[in-house]
Order: sequence, then C-alpha cells, then structure tokens
Amino acid sequence: MNFEPLPGLSVTVDSVSYDPTRPAPPDRPHPFVYHLSIHNASHDVVRIFGRKWIVRDTDGDTMVVEGDGVVGQFPNLSPGETFSYNSYHVIKTESTATGSFFGTTPDGRRVCTRIPAIEMHPPMPA
Repeated sequence: MNFEPLPGLSVTVDSVSYDPTRPAPPDRPHPFVYHLSIHNASHDVVRIFGRKWIVRDTDGDTMVVEGDGVVGQFPNLSPGETFSYNSYHVIKTESTATGSFFGTTPDGRRVCTRIPAIEMHPPMPA
C-alpha cells in the first residue's frame, strides 16, 4: 500500500518525560510519556486511521509498533484543525522512536506524515 506525504500535514512532539509510575514489564522497565499534536494545514480533510512506530535502542534491538487509529480514536481533521494526545513507550535502555501516521482524504488518496524522532534517556541507576 503506497502513501504519499501530504504538504501541510505535520506532527509536533509537544513533550517527552520519564514517568516511573506507569506500568512497565521487567524487560523494559523505563516508561516515557509523550504528548504529540497532528496539525492539518493542508487544504484537505484527513482521517487518520493508523500509525507505525519504530523504537531502536542502543543495544541494537528494534521494536515495531503498528496499529489502527490513535489512542483508540480515528481523528477526522478539517483544514486548520489539530488533534493532540498522549501515550507512552516502555524501553529497556536509551532509545529513539520514529514513526508515521497514515490517513485518507475524501477523494481516497492515501496520505502520511512523519513523526519527529523522540529521544528517550532513562535515569542512571543510583
């Protein structure tokens, strides 16, 4: 399936923070909360229907996270609208997350926009 970048559709990383109160499995004990905003400055209505994250750590491990919607929603962004949300990644060691959101326009074009890289640096053990 081919997706084309849509000029004017963009993502900003509003904040990233370490949050040890979030649940995390023993093999990935470091939760990082991120806040993102998807901005539609294009001339088209865009329905966001999916996302893909690639999380690479300094040990050379890569985790791919794909799914439908955005935090259980399928935002329909008219020109000039923004959709903001937060979620989190759990990591083992220093990691970088990159990704994309995927959508469609009313005329059926498949469009995408890149998510800027998120750098996650767990605190050093005491």
